[in-house]
Amino acid sequence: MANPNVETVNTSSGKWLLGVAVLLVVAGVIGFYALAQQPAYVRGAALFAGLVLGVIVALVSAPGKEFVGFARESYREVRKVVWPTRKEAGQMTGLVFVFVVVMALFLWSADKLIEWVIFSLVLGWK
Repeated sequence: MANPNVETVNTSSGKWLLGVAVLLVVAGVIGFYALAQQPAYVRGAALFAGLVLGVIVALVSAPGKEFVGFARESYREVRKVVWPTRKEAGQMTGLVFVFVVVMALFLWSADKLIEWVIFSLVLGWK
């Protein structure tokens, strides 16, 4: 569980590192297209290198470290979830379908009743 009393200080270096990470990814994409005459593995290596270096620089930044911490805590919380069994999931799905059908019938009958009252009784149309 995270300590709510911890205060983080946002510095411009974290934003600067994220900017560098974006530039590295963009450089990888540009390199991929700039090397159009080269073999596919050279182009792929340029793209891969730009993406990997961008991700590494992003994860080293303060926002990247916060994201990694958040992801770890989220994974820990997901592991605590008690998932329904196959039988329970099937029963709940069946219950939802029955409820939808009952509500559809109710709304259809209410619509027809209101239609009958307005057009037949109030307006006298047939």
